[in-house]
Amino acid sequence: MKTGPRYKIAKRLGASVFEKAQTQKFALSADRSEKNKRRRRRRRQSEYGKQMLEKQKVRITYGLPEKQFRNYVNKSLLVKKIKPAERLHEILELRLDNVVWRLGLTSTRRGARQMVAHGHVLVGGKKIRVPSHALSVGDRISIREGSKTHGVLIGFNERFMERPLPSWLSWNPKSMEGGITALPTAASADPAGDLVMVLSFYTR
Repeated sequence: MKTGPRYKIAKRLGASVFEKAQTQKFALSADRSEKNKRRRRRRRQSEYGKQMLEKQKVRITYGLPEKQFRNYVNKSLLVKKIKPAERLHEILELRLDNVVWRLGLTSTRRGARQMVAHGHVLVGGKKIRVPSHALSVGDRISIREGSKTHGVLIGFNERFMERPLPSWLSWNPKSMEGGITALPTAASADPAGDLVMVLSFYTR
C-alpha cells in the first residue's frame, strides 16, 4: 500500500478526506496507526490543536484553498438571522460541485469539480464551469444533452438507486435534471466536521 502525503494527512486528521483514503486497506492501516499511537505516551492536545484539526478536516474534505475557506467563514459570521455554523454549512453544501456529488453524479467531490469544470453541468439551462458557483433554493440543475452518454455517467442509474438522495435535493434520473428544494441542514447533510470549533479557530 502506498503511503503518500494524502494518506498521512488523512491519518492525521482522523478522516477519509481524500478518495484514495476511502478504501478498506486505508481503514485497516489507520486502525493500526491509532493503536500504535495509544501505546505511545502523547502530550495532551490543546483546544487550539483540536480546532485546527477540525478546520483542516472540513477544508480538505470540500477541497478548498485556505483563502477561499476563510472567506466562507467571514461570510457566515456576518449573518445575524441564523447561527454562523448553520450558515457556513449552507455555504459549503450549496457549492455546485458539492451538489453534483450529493446527487451521486460522481463518486467524489474532486470528480464533481472536474465534471463542472469540463462543462457537463447546466444551472438554469446555462453551462456553468465554476465549481464554487453558489446555488439557491429553486435553482434547477441538469446535465448537458451531449454529456448524458459521457463515460463518467455510465452506470449512473444503478448508482442513483443505491445512494440515498438528500431530502433538500430532487433529481429525475431519466431526464437527468433536478434542483434545490430546501436549504441543507445538519440533519439532511452531515457536516464534514465540527463547524462550531472551526469558527472558534478563526475567531479566537
